[in-house]
Amino acid sequence: MMRSPLGVRIIDRVCCKCFNKDTWYRGYVLLLTFLCYCCYHLSRKPVSVVKTVFHQNCSALPDYNSSDPTACDWAPFNHPNYQELEGSLDYAYLFAYAVGMFFAGHIAERVDLRLFLSLGMMLSGITTALFGMGRLWNIHLLSYYLAVQIFGGLAQSSGWPAVVTCVGNWFGKGHRGLVFGVWNSHTSIGNILGSLIAGVWVSTNWGLSFIVPGLIILAMGLVVFLLLPTDPKEVGCSPPDHHGQHIVDHRTHGETGYEDVSTHQVVPVVGEEIAPLMTDSDEDVEERKRPPREAEAISFFGALRIPGVVEFSLCLFFSKLVAYTFLYWLPSYIKYVAHYDATQSADLSTMFDVGGIADYSGKSASTCAVMLAFSAPMMFIYQTYGNVSLRVNIVLLLMTGFLVNGPYALITTAVSADLGTHKSLKENSKALATVTAIIDGTGSMGAALGPLLTGLISGPSNNWNHVFYMLIAADIISMLLLMRVVFRELCCRQT
Repeated sequence: MMRSPLGVRIIDRVCCKCFNKDTWYRGYVLLLTFLCYCCYHLSRKPVSVVKTVFHQNCSALPDYNSSDPTACDWAPFNHPNYQELEGSLDYAYLFAYAVGMFFAGHIAERVDLRLFLSLGMMLSGITTALFGMGRLWNIHLLSYYLAVQIFGGLAQSSGWPAVVTCVGNWFGKGHRGLVFGVWNSHTSIGNILGSLIAGVWVSTNWGLSFIVPGLIILAMGLVVFLLLPTDPKEVGCSPPDHHGQHIVDHRTHGETGYEDVSTHQVVPVVGEEIAPLMTDSDEDVEERKRPPREAEAISFFGALRIPGVVEFSLCLFFSKLVAYTFLYWLPSYIKYVAHYDATQSADLSTMFDVGGIADYSGKSASTCAVMLAFSAPMMFIYQTYGNVSLRVNIVLLLMTGFLVNGPYALITTAVSADLGTHKSLKENSKALATVTAIIDGTGSMGAALGPLLTGLISGPSNNWNHVFYMLIAADIISMLLLMRVVFRELCCRQT
């Protein structure tokens, strides 16, 4: 059995005597990984909040008494092309994140998952805090902030393949739609907490808007190092069923055996052990005596050949383009159209992050396609009527956020985990991190492109109408890319 972390060994002695061991650890791992990725998103959010004070209408501020209209702005974002510069910050981070994601999946399958995740969290905390230190050190070099964003993106790319692989190791395929739907609310909660924490200091000392989240994720990295069991084998728990094949006890129905659901054959019982229907040959007996071979990590091109990986990856490219444009630019948009201050804009933007989705149907592509079909007109409605009143803005933000984030959340969690343990892999679960990295890495390329295009399209004139046209078009393309998988799902259901 693999050696468990020090903190887990202590918990094992104290807590597991009072509960079912498998149930206890599954709940424990789900909660710890939930908090872990909450911290990842919490540390990503401050830059979207602080953008609103990098460049602002200084003459409208209270107690402003300077003749320089950019005196309150933070150089180098005090120029007319400030939105392009802010967009370059997003692009630097997200492009580095996307590139790092492809490598992170391969590395995560080949090293200690707990060490990989905890080290990534600590480095993410350091880079987040360094961005805020630019305020305290009075740094006005764009190259400094770009460098911090690039290293931050590389560090943050460690998180998603690692946590999805960890949860996939503990939960079987039959429960993933529900489990990942509930668990993936860490994205929304992390974004909300990140906005609220950053909003506390954004108008007074925006450096703390980065330093505090950085310290939080750094501390959580230490907790993960001490307390996270990444595999059931580490603590002597039974592994999950990845393919929906399990043994059903038939003795309660008057039969003396078990049924293998995959073959629908009843296996007779001798005493308390399952007896085979046929006598094994000497070769079979010798084969079972041999130690199990370690599953080999799958190659990049091998993962691409798994049915559905390419379609969902391309779909996520455009879906994440839309979601991350809202993530990084929504506070700025709200401040411009509704004329709220930086703190109010940050607080209101959290409404977009409320909501999540749990897929009970088992038809993930169909669920995503329906939500994408409704999110396109919903974005147009929000852009047209969102500034009517605060109440209307909140309601439309909730609806838009649910429809935009739903497909993105479902593809990056349950879909990635299901494809990473696809039946074509013959129970080689080591593909999970690579498949997750390919899908989310491709999506992150779109996430990098969206905020960059937003800065270029909106420009100094704040032309947000064209930005929404871009988002609606990306949403429709995302839906069309899923049609092949949707038809396959529907045909399989009919047959």
